[in-house]
Amino acid sequence: MRTYGKVKTITSIMVTNNQFFYISPETYSEGERVSPIKHEYRKGQVYAMVGAKKSHIVLGANLTTLLNIHLADSPCLVLNSDIKVRLEEANCYYYPDIAVVCDEREINNTDDFILYPVLLIEVLSKSTEAFDRGQKFSDYQTCPTLKEYVLIHQNEMKIECYYHNESGNWTEKIYQVGDEVEFFSINYRGSIEAIYRKVPGLT
Repeated sequence: MRTYGKVKTITSIMVTNNQFFYISPETYSEGERVSPIKHEYRKGQVYAMVGAKKSHIVLGANLTTLLNIHLADSPCLVLNSDIKVRLEEANCYYYPDIAVVCDEREINNTDDFILYPVLLIEVLSKSTEAFDRGQKFSDYQTCPTLKEYVLIHQNEMKIECYYHNESGNWTEKIYQVGDEVEFFSINYRGSIEAIYRKVPGLT
């Protein structure tokens, strides 16, 4: 009973967390394992995640399917939004919409988070777009294995890819209707229409 009470208290703190409370990564992780909703963690602060719209879900499902087929004969794993990325240098835990890991340290690891993604994909929404472009991208760049960061628009066929080039800088490439999309980090190439197949509400 004492264990349950402790976990319940941790979860309650996470849900009601504000700027006056610092939550350690250990406390966050313990509470997250039993929380009925997902939270992201950034530098001692915890933020509840809201549910996704249908278009967001369809895009995630399409991409997961396409990437799984592409990587079927490779050691890489395609992971959906139920896995956290731990960014040790930035002191963050985030739930990307899709992550791809190819590092052998991840393949047989049973942790509820990953440390070594090569590709991270976020589906943009109005409430998260500024954060995904700004602070989150900045935090993701502290991951030493990350080669590519991709932003997917929900309401139009538009994909923004940021890849780490040989000079150590991030280069942007934008894809729109009729384009062949390339994810350089995993040697994937396919039509943008395949990614947006059956996505409702496109304008």
